[in-house]
Amino acid sequence: MEERKEQMDIEFSQGVDEGTYSNLAIISHSNSEFIVDFVRVMPGVPKAIVKSRIILTPEHAKRLMLALQENIAKFEQHNGRIVIRERGFNGTVFPEAMEPQGQA
Repeated sequence: MEERKEQMDIEFSQGVDEGTYSNLAIISHSNSEFIVDFVRVMPGVPKAIVKSRIILTPEHAKRLMLALQENIAKFEQHNGRIVIRERGFNGTVFPEAMEPQGQA
């Protein structure tokens, strides 16, 4: 039997297509949803701002994880291994007071 894939027309809301920069993601969950807060942390600024919050069902969170794994593997094949620093961003280590409390 032949599998039929349906196409979906996807449109951006005004301003969404520009994107939002984030250098930290804080992930939490309940028994029915995963919450991903995308945060922008600036060096020397003691307050970080949540720029976007995405709420996903557990199934969609897992689908996102699998899609990210696949895309990271493709990226690394083409561009080389992504190195994860132990702490910090943009070469800057978080001061103790700014250590992120969530996981990314």
